[in-house]
Amino acid sequence: MQQRQLGSQGLRVSTLGLGCMGMSEFYGMRDDAESVATIHRALDLGITFLDTADMYGPFRNEELVGRAIRGRRDAVVLATKFGIVRSATDPTLRRIDGRPAYVKHACEESLKRLGVAHIDLYYQHRVDPTVPIEETVGAMRDLVQAGKVRFLGLSEAKPETIRRAHTEHPITALQTEYSLWSRDPEDEILPTLRTLSIGFVPYSPLGRGFLTGRIRKFDDLEPDDFRRQSPRFQGENFQKNLDLLARITTMARQKDCTPAQLALAWLLAQGEQIVPIPGTKSRLRLEENMGSIHVHLSPDDLQSIDRIAPRGAAAGDRYAAEGMKTVER
Repeated sequence: MQQRQLGSQGLRVSTLGLGCMGMSEFYGMRDDAESVATIHRALDLGITFLDTADMYGPFRNEELVGRAIRGRRDAVVLATKFGIVRSATDPTLRRIDGRPAYVKHACEESLKRLGVAHIDLYYQHRVDPTVPIEETVGAMRDLVQAGKVRFLGLSEAKPETIRRAHTEHPITALQTEYSLWSRDPEDEILPTLRTLSIGFVPYSPLGRGFLTGRIRKFDDLEPDDFRRQSPRFQGENFQKNLDLLARITTMARQKDCTPAQLALAWLLAQGEQIVPIPGTKSRLRLEENMGSIHVHLSPDDLQSIDRIAPRGAAAGDRYAAEGMKTVER
């Protein structure tokens, strides 16, 4: 698989990454054996950019990824995140922590769970409004200088925060939700990243699975699936978003690809600094996603997509109210 460069500090990654979150939590039943097999298949196919976080599980996902890459560490560009702290007794309780001491403690614990000597790309998962971003990034810079981290990233940060962080230490990548039903980054985030030569890693590039076309009704979601709490999967919003999906599906048929492949191909066409990380715990879905790199979209195709899935086309906020409070800070 071809590679793309994130940022201007020299980090090169596979054109598509693999989001590992759903392998351990949030999207129904776990299947660790299939998840490990999916990671191995990704590496075999050249998808070597793996994304995890300490809060996924919590902790189980880093442990899973660590087991899967054992013996193949040199082939992997490994990204993980810190900053969302979950209660050991009640995982639904969460707080944001960007204090320098916590940054360094979290990194040490992630290194142990992953079984590696260094992390390639270390993100602050959510910005802590109680700690100046300069202090948090200063601690992350110390990790780079100590050889425990190679490159730094932010997740869900607003342009002003990105600029301030980048002044403290070069930021290699920003991670934010971006897809055909979440196009808000085009307003301010993407122009800021292009000005500062920072790479962009869109998470949920398939609209949390909605853009695959395999979720047709609310009851398709398992009882413990966190998408049941998402406004975009509820009530009238769900039907409006199905209407959007129908338009995308029609165009995908015209391009002889699946809706998921069209959605990923569209993202890849938005710029060479963009590297989506579609998540899956299935080898079959992984191989489908990889087919997106072979979907060619002409300028006319891109204009057609703008008409059928313009900014603001998706109905509902992308998180429930509490979640929305933690983004773009």
